[in-house]
Amino acid sequence: MKRKQFEPLEIDTFETSVFPFPKHSHTYYELVYIFKGCGNHHINQIVIPYKAGDLYLVSPDDEHYFEIKKNTKFCFIKFNDSFFENNKHLFPDTLMATSPIHIMRNNLLKEEKLVFDEPCKTILRNTVENIINYNEFHKVSSSPMIFFQILSLFGLIREASSKLNLPTEKSTPQKEDLISYIHRNIYNPELIRINTIARHFNISHTYFSAYFKRNFEMSYRKYITDYKLKLIEKRIFSGQMTMKQIAYEFGFTDESHLTNYFKKQNSVSPTDFKFLNVL
Repeated sequence: MKRKQFEPLEIDTFETSVFPFPKHSHTYYELVYIFKGCGNHHINQIVIPYKAGDLYLVSPDDEHYFEIKKNTKFCFIKFNDSFFENNKHLFPDTLMATSPIHIMRNNLLKEEKLVFDEPCKTILRNTVENIINYNEFHKVSSSPMIFFQILSLFGLIREASSKLNLPTEKSTPQKEDLISYIHRNIYNPELIRINTIARHFNISHTYFSAYFKRNFEMSYRKYITDYKLKLIEKRIFSGQMTMKQIAYEFGFTDESHLTNYFKKQNSVSPTDFKFLNVL
């Protein structure tokens, strides 16, 4: 289910004890502010508890819904790319390096709960209330004043993310860059561990596996295993390297370690594999 929106900016506020939408994605972006209540926010196979004062970022790539435990009042600030494109002339120069769209697509800011200390916590609530109050009397999508109010929310997000050491400058990596990194470092097990590769691309390690599976339609572990086996098989079949040399190249402790790994994955020993393929 993909929810659509055609206006550049819309504000939707409601209070409920049962969230009215199943798991869904959008054609637009959402900033979701919690005025009161508690429960869980389910986003991209990650569950994050929510309470009053929390703010969540949702982009078109995401699937999410809220599991309500206590009656909750939501404010959904919904906008599309054209909202910022049409107001580009109003952008302060300091924000141009990291656009709000890049921030919205940064998955680190969705898996790690943003914490707003005072006075930011009060400023956040007041800003959202200002936007809601203006929306009752005027069209928000064409108001420069509301545009600056929205920008101030991103200023608060950047400040909260800096306290958690979460970078806002980069979004998720391009698929080609990720695969290039894996292929380049397949011979070094330490560099392709999830914690290491996630840190390299500024992705939370708790999110990386889900991100990889969604983009490549297989688990990260399976991709690494299949690619490594393919390279090892080529070396065994060519006969130009000994098992000891292959083991060293791919970071196995010794020849026995490589043989056991190969047999577990292929159900045949390296020797039998070469014999069967020659036949």
